[in-house]
Amino acid sequence: MNHHRYTLQKYNGPATRHRCPACKENKTFTYYIDTETNDPLHSSVGRCNREVKCGYHFKPRDFFLTNPQVKDYASLWQITKPVVAPLKQPSFIDKMHFDASMKGYQHNNFITFLTRTFGKEITGELIFRYGIGTSSHWPGATVFWQIDTCGKLRTGKIMLYNPETGKRVRQPFNHISWMHTRLNKHDFELKQCFFGEHLLCDTQKTIGIVESEKTAVIASAYYPHRIWLASGSLSNLTRQKFEVLRGRNVVLYPDVNGFIKWYDKLNELYDIANVSINEMLEYKASDDDFKNGLDLADYLLRFDYQWFKKRAEGSLIY
Repeated sequence: MNHHRYTLQKYNGPATRHRCPACKENKTFTYYIDTETNDPLHSSVGRCNREVKCGYHFKPRDFFLTNPQVKDYASLWQITKPVVAPLKQPSFIDKMHFDASMKGYQHNNFITFLTRTFGKEITGELIFRYGIGTSSHWPGATVFWQIDTCGKLRTGKIMLYNPETGKRVRQPFNHISWMHTRLNKHDFELKQCFFGEHLLCDTQKTIGIVESEKTAVIASAYYPHRIWLASGSLSNLTRQKFEVLRGRNVVLYPDVNGFIKWYDKLNELYDIANVSINEMLEYKASDDDFKNGLDLADYLLRFDYQWFKKRAEGSLIY
């Protein structure tokens, strides 16, 4: 069996993310690590996680092809005898941390935004539906818990939003962290699931998948007749994660700048579920929308929620 000698560095706190050589953003770049020495191959070899706004990805094979004097390309691979690698089980977070986050909503910026948009009753339903929590990591921060189909807590993504606009706070740095990191779980075996995956106990509803947790929550308010899941990012729509949707009816709703990548994903997923992709944003988006990375939540929020509820079900995006 062939094993990659060089792999992307596993996330283990901010120190494992670096300055991107292309867009110059801090803490966005992941090195390729030599698994024999645990050292970075080169400071230019890696991937920027700003896939839409940067997209830099310089792979080891490209490095060796452009720098033949460094090492022979064949040594990129380490050939070993066939082995059966033990299947690592995911780690989980104790429910007491989830329970502790279910308060302080008056200091939760995202919940403040939802309340202003939908009112207290609908916001309360969304909090309960998705198990949205509050974090003290940053004043006003939100925890989006990843709860699997067994009700286990895989992790929680901590994010900070502007309470007025509902947009993520990206300055002076991108405010994203993780509960397993905050809890100093150094040997934590992270295996992410869809945000909202625990809602799959309803086996009748069609499933809508978006990129961000915020978009899943907002789409769920506008279209509660669907189960809305979030992949967590453009690249996190993986076959492994998709297995939980086997046999289900699934519609993908990528952000405008992610349409092509998710469209290409369809061939990988057809044998798992009855999956299609919604093209509405591609037709509705203006040049500015493409520049700003319009997503489904951005589009839906252009409509007054009370008016929208009175429209025929599915009249705008089906």
